[in-house]
Amino acid sequence: METEVKEPAAPRDPSVYYNSRLDPKNFLEGPLSPNPSTRLRQMLARPGIVVAPGICDGISARCALEAGFDCLYQSGAATTASRLGQPDLAIATLNDFVGAGQMVSSLNPSVPVIADADTGFGGTAMVARTVRQYVRAGVAAMHIEDQVQTKRCGHLMGKQVVSREEFLTRIRAAVIARDSIPGGSDFVIIGRTDSAQVLGMDEALTRLKLAAAAGADVCFIEGVKTKELLEKTVTELAPTPVLVNVISGGLTPSFTYFEAEQMGAKIIIFSLVSCVAMVHALRAAMHSLKKTGTDWVSAQGMDPKSFFEVMGLNEVVELDAQAGGCAFNVV
Repeated sequence: METEVKEPAAPRDPSVYYNSRLDPKNFLEGPLSPNPSTRLRQMLARPGIVVAPGICDGISARCALEAGFDCLYQSGAATTASRLGQPDLAIATLNDFVGAGQMVSSLNPSVPVIADADTGFGGTAMVARTVRQYVRAGVAAMHIEDQVQTKRCGHLMGKQVVSREEFLTRIRAAVIARDSIPGGSDFVIIGRTDSAQVLGMDEALTRLKLAAAAGADVCFIEGVKTKELLEKTVTELAPTPVLVNVISGGLTPSFTYFEAEQMGAKIIIFSLVSCVAMVHALRAAMHSLKKTGTDWVSAQGMDPKSFFEVMGLNEVVELDAQAGGCAFNVV
């Protein structure tokens, strides 16, 4: 009986980051993990696109969970707007982002939250600190970009980016911080480039190839303007998964998540879906109150208890009863 001789595996390029524990093949089988970072890696390794609606606060997060979404996106623009009432112009701090991420992640700790980390809030030490604080907050993934520190929303004009090497130091710092967490962490690092609008698509693709080689788990080109460019991005960066950001009226066409999946994208985020909807709804409610003197119309029949039920009232009441309490026997 002949023995099959296996070809020796090709040696790995030492300049390309590789962590055998985080190899996607390790996440192909088995039940979905209750750990959000591990669960996100399982979702990335398996068929189907990951759809993450942008949330801006606890109310929008609750509504997204109620709608059945299994991944959430904490937008930097949304966080800045909801917590500070300010535009996305590098005004929010790491503390603002961590506080928002911790709150959102706590609502359903198994549901992965992908969080914006802007430029990492400083040099390599701050990038590493950001990773550690996001992990402690229960966030599953973060994206870090190559804009200058005085950054702006990726769908505004006038962006400036740092050099390739400075961008890569941010990625490397994030990877080193993640891999240094005691016990090992499955935290997902997403490399984002805003250079397509500044230096062209070729440079953007080059930067993301280098980011993937430095350890980025997912790649994200902000402002992909056409279907063809998204498909080219997916092809050139394979097998690294690609994230696409859709903002109505922004630089990227309003792809549906069905269309994005057909183009090969692995994650799609809708950054401002909550914020914009809230502006429209709140404007209408405030104008109605000002004009009519009552909130009856805008309430649409929702009484306080119904509102609190969306916020998890029944779970709190049940917990109290299970613990032997009687504080909420009647609510």
